Amino acid sequence: MEELINRIFQIKDQKEFEAITLEVFSFQYANNLIYNRWCNLLNRNPKNVTNIYSIPFLPISFFKTKKVVSFLDNPIHYFKSSGTTSSQTSKHYIKDIKLYERNIHSCFEQFFSKAEDYCFIALLPNYLEQGNSSLVYMINSFIQSSKYKESNFYNSDLKDVIKVLKECEKQNIRTILFGVTYALLDLVEIEALKLRNTIVFETGGMKGRRKEIIREELHQKLCKGFAVENIASEYGMCELFSQAYSKGKGRFFCPKQMQILIRDIYDPLTYIEEGKTGGINIIDLANLYSCSFIETQDLGKTYSDNSFEIIGRIDNTTIRGCNLMYDL
Repeated sequence: MEELINRIFQIKDQKEFEAITLEVFSFQYANNLIYNRWCNLLNRNPKNVTNIYSIPFLPISFFKTKKVVSFLDNPIHYFKSSGTTSSQTSKHYIKDIKLYERNIHSCFEQFFSKAEDYCFIALLPNYLEQGNSSLVYMINSFIQSSKYKESNFYNSDLKDVIKVLKECEKQNIRTILFGVTYALLDLVEIEALKLRNTIVFETGGMKGRRKEIIREELHQKLCKGFAVENIASEYGMCELFSQAYSKGKGRFFCPKQMQILIRDIYDPLTYIEEGKTGGINIIDLANLYSCSFIETQDLGKTYSDNSFEIIGRIDNTTIRGCNLMYDL
């Protein structure tokens, strides 16, 4: 498997991506019991899956009720999705945490530079509270890699965060501020800042602390409060290994080991053209020991420059194949 893993991280073009994707599909069909049963219910297997558009995508809800793994060993870790006490959360069981760490750094470096070159300031109180957050694990890995002692999670006094940001600006230190939406708004309401060496990442969600507002209004407030031109974001989830990144304007780009396909929400086995809204399917080749083919409940659209946009969620719909799930 090490040879396949290395090739995943060395993909050069679409042709190579598609060839490795079919290889990963065959591996997971043979080794992932839940995914194998799903493929068989849809009459798909390595003999009749000949391109990425014929690959079955596993509904993301399976992670709430099933152990979606492509290995037999006991997991060494798991990530859990955020959720309320009344809702069922997803669990992503991990075979190789070093593979996860290698991948998150690979994704980050494809859009920025090495994590060691940045000071990371994290404002993620609710994620720390829930435990087993993949986002917290990722940012903690970046913090541990950073050469700056100021890199840390800051969750008590926002004035301390302002002080650290100002000090980093004064020393011309390249800084990344990761913050949950409500905490970033709280921060700029205490004091407006003028950031020149800092990239501001909002991780989304008011988490019940504030009234929800549309992204354009949110980013306008944050841009004004931090005196920056754009607000960055990352698109990932506990069920995946990889992350897509946006440097602004809500347009995300995938790393080379990840790809987005847009499906018709009324005919999930049909894909739609660029610029039209549909359900987001994700190929994540680094998610080798789980499932690399995830059907999400996010709505989005792709563009000719290989970027994609998140439009919202598919609400009030029955998950495709819900009757078939009883057979799993």
